[in-house]
Amino acid sequence: MKRIVLSILVDNTAGVLSRVAGLFSRRGYNIDSLTVGETQDPAISRMTVLAKGDDQILEQIRKQLMKLEDVREIIELVPGESVTRELILVKVSVSEKDRQSVISIANIFRAKIVDVAPESLIIELTGSQDKVNAFIRLLDQYNIIELVRTGITGLTRGFGDISDFIDETDS
Repeated sequence: MKRIVLSILVDNTAGVLSRVAGLFSRRGYNIDSLTVGETQDPAISRMTVLAKGDDQILEQIRKQLMKLEDVREIIELVPGESVTRELILVKVSVSEKDRQSVISIANIFRAKIVDVAPESLIIELTGSQDKVNAFIRLLDQYNIIELVRTGITGLTRGFGDISDFIDETDS
């Protein structure tokens, strides 16, 4: 089973999320992660979808997505050629004796403590899915009260020929 991350540029219109998600459910494909947000152009949103399947299923997903009227472009976020990240917030129950250990784990992962209460901490971490998963595994020895993940999002690296973006009068 292969994993694919698709960055899909869509018209920012009512129902577009429902139409894309409906395409997956009608065909029996699972969405492992889905994030959506407006781009620098308010008329366009970017959906980042993580799906798994064999080559035939993944190709079918691409073809079906391109048939949707709201879809403008589909970009595969290939590892090494793109940057992908996920954000998590995790609330951990901590006793006085465990508090420093949990803070040390957070520091190792460059996570932020965003809330401190007498018996809990809320920690924010942004990183690759591997980093997030490793962090959660280390916190499993403590009592995780709540955890929320945003899902994966990303962009392709670079932006082509840099000379296209440099004003010759700047030279």
